[in-house]
Amino acid sequence: MQLESLSSLLPADFNDSSYAWVFQSNRPFIEKEEKEINEQLYQFYAQWMSHGQPIKGWAKVLYRQFIVVLAEQDPNNALCGSSRDAIMRLMKSLERQYSIKLFDRMNLTFLVKGKAEMLPMNQVQYALDKGYLTPETPFFNNAITTKEELLSKWLVPVKDSWLAGRMQLKESSL
Repeated sequence: MQLESLSSLLPADFNDSSYAWVFQSNRPFIEKEEKEINEQLYQFYAQWMSHGQPIKGWAKVLYRQFIVVLAEQDPNNALCGSSRDAIMRLMKSLERQYSIKLFDRMNLTFLVKGKAEMLPMNQVQYALDKGYLTPETPFFNNAITTKEELLSKWLVPVKDSWLAGRMQLKESSL
């Protein structure tokens, strides 16, 4: 799997402070699922409202494993709690429909030899110790909150992520 430039996959007409959510599936989607999910996502954001006003939104499956959602920050129409809850309800519905998990934060994804590889958090240190992962291995940091962070901090080397503080990285490889 070759990763395209993320900026080419995201809509250019959303400002950098737009809200962003990344939902990681516990397995890759097959092509048919990806098309169906993208259609449901479009139906969702085309009707998404906050305080009775339309939200400028966007959502899509990226890299066959992640659902990314954007919502434009508008000072005149801030996202209300119910509009945020609507995203979560949609994700829960997708979990049921496709027998997937989108809220499991204990599985982490790395880019290994050009392919997204998921590991349980409790196996990451072992993978680092054995050289399967290195401090330079790209890590999908799903703890982002804005479009700017999505572009600059979503795929980062392990050594530059929050994970570095929780793992023992070999000094010689840094």
